[in-house]
Amino acid sequence: MTTAPAEAAPDTASGSRAAPATGWLTPAPTSLPRPPAPPAPAVRRGPLAAFGVAGAALTGYVWSEHGAKQGVLLLLGLGLGFALFHSRFGFTSAWRQLVAVGNGAGLRAHALLLGTTATLFAVIIGTGTGLFGSEPAPSAGRIGLGLLIGSFVFAIGMQLGGACASGTLFAVGSGQSSIVLTLGGFIAGSTLAAWQFDLWRDLPAYDAVVLSDHVGWLGSWALTLAALAGIVALTRYVQARRNPPPAGVVPTARGAARALRGSWPLAAGAVVLALLGAGVLLVSGGAWGITSAFALWGSKIVGALGGSPESWSFWQQSNNQAMFDGAVLADKNSLTDIGIMLGAGLAAALGGTWALHRGIPARTAVAAVIGGILMGIGARLAGGCNIGAYLAGIASGSLHGWIWGAVALAGTWAGLRLRPLFGLANPRPKDSVC
Repeated sequence: MTTAPAEAAPDTASGSRAAPATGWLTPAPTSLPRPPAPPAPAVRRGPLAAFGVAGAALTGYVWSEHGAKQGVLLLLGLGLGFALFHSRFGFTSAWRQLVAVGNGAGLRAHALLLGTTATLFAVIIGTGTGLFGSEPAPSAGRIGLGLLIGSFVFAIGMQLGGACASGTLFAVGSGQSSIVLTLGGFIAGSTLAAWQFDLWRDLPAYDAVVLSDHVGWLGSWALTLAALAGIVALTRYVQARRNPPPAGVVPTARGAARALRGSWPLAAGAVVLALLGAGVLLVSGGAWGITSAFALWGSKIVGALGGSPESWSFWQQSNNQAMFDGAVLADKNSLTDIGIMLGAGLAAALGGTWALHRGIPARTAVAAVIGGILMGIGARLAGGCNIGAYLAGIASGSLHGWIWGAVALAGTWAGLRLRPLFGLANPRPKDSVC
């Protein structure tokens, strides 16, 4: 996504070189050329067989026990995990690179994902098109103190835990052991927030604002794309001014094998993720989401240990009670979450990079758990995460998605200042990659 700038003329006042201006059709500049990607290692046949068998067996079981709709949702999750891993599509790293050194390549990929998803959502929801009898609906969230606190806390948690909601799942699937700790904290934080629902349920908030209610779906789509174009222009301006190091590279196969064993361009990942996310909306009637499943899993564990989560106010709400009473493998977000982990495992095994990481430093482990807990609490307060609130909200034309993203940038700034306390590095302007 980034390239080295052409040689610029020296700045006569300082002797340094100024970043050249860039146009819309030229790559945004970086201070050094992006290094070539190393070749992909050999396929990890053992993990590939294990994830392949697990994916096929689970899909067959879900299809036979819960029906074709749930089976398709699991397959969509597998595809999401495959695309997330191969494109290394990050939300945490994109915000970190932008705030720390001004590299906006990741946020421009977000804009492509958001714009493509918004286009597909406008067609699907605007025409009322659904499969399996579903009725597609926009993801709209209330605007209030919970949204502001939750998105800020979530962003701090991302930077400490090392991954966002989607990133946590695909990293766990690819064998990153430290992120297993993040996932554990994520589940614990989500469950804690569900248990203490009465403490935050009545935080002041205004009703949701959905653009299509005021300007129709065509107007909502046009305004969303215009705002995203403005973000792209702003990130290019910031990057040209700060001239950051390029983003890092990962091993990849060459040629046609790159589709299965390579590192995909961020743009390719954005488009594939948008198509699969639209598939989730078509099949289920709701946008792709992640974190409500973590509260469900944690509450089920509490119940298995002798607790009574069914008595919690959170699960007594009509829209949540059916989720809790049903089977985990019939829950939409649980199916796509599990699918993401399996799909990422398949992708990592095919790419030859699947491995369990050992020897996690103590401070990194503590940061992972704390970060996960903060994300779990933040997602519940804000009504969603980087997928359920940020992606689904903006793509639905809901104002809360834009607010979530803006506050998350501020939370990223705070999180970057906490990372060194746990021995975690931040990108620096003179790094070779960020």
